[in-house]
Amino acid sequence: MAAVRVGEIELDCERSGSGPPLLLIMGMSGTTLHWGEAFLAELRREFEVITYDHRGVGASTRLHGALTIRQLADDAAGLLEALGVESAHVLGISMGGMVAQELALAHPQRVRTLTLGCTYCGGPESSLEAMLSGDRERALRTAWEVNVSAQMAADAQAYARFLEIAKRRAVAVPVIMAQMQASLAHDTSARLHGLTLPVLIVHGSADQMLPVANAHLIHSLIGGSRVEILDGVGHLFFWECPQRAAELVRAHAAVPA
Repeated sequence: MAAVRVGEIELDCERSGSGPPLLLIMGMSGTTLHWGEAFLAELRREFEVITYDHRGVGASTRLHGALTIRQLADDAAGLLEALGVESAHVLGISMGGMVAQELALAHPQRVRTLTLGCTYCGGPESSLEAMLSGDRERALRTAWEVNVSAQMAADAQAYARFLEIAKRRAVAVPVIMAQMQASLAHDTSARLHGLTLPVLIVHGSADQMLPVANAHLIHSLIGGSRVEILDGVGHLFFWECPQRAAELVRAHAAVPA
């Protein structure tokens, strides 16, 4: 990881692999570690993968005050500019998918293709579920159980990997709260029809955090978009089926397998 100056802040960023650039935008309370090595290894075979921690997370500049999704989208655009990347394929998941929507709307020249994973567009028809607890251990267990399918939630080894990531790079509660407030205020539902680039929507049918109905809503709002529903898979679909998730991103970006 290396600090990259983006305007008045620094974002902790990593570039790995080779091929066309692919920017990964992480969700609420997540870090670059949460992408998981299995998923990243698949992507690095075909892409130059760009991952980073949002402001307030990890070694990126500390957060002061409130956040907006548009602010985070401007951070992403600024990061690409600072790296000398004119445009990139973009994958955003959960809150990162909200950021990716705003990035494509505000900075369309920066986005080659857009993949929206397990995300939400706001508006009266959307559905958002979120949980917080004052007990960190309980919060982590609850976060695990609502982010994956029941089958994976019962996998002790998978949960141990999740806990190890949480311990290696913990996200401060005030940052999570600011991200949650930004997510609750997010609403691109009336603007998504303006997107003309290739858009893929990926969602697990067993997602408890952001119900799968959100995927169908976003699909209905973006003409020409495609939707892939992963049967029996939870919110963190790229943890549960990393090879399939990478295959979908690769095919959408028209990179040969």
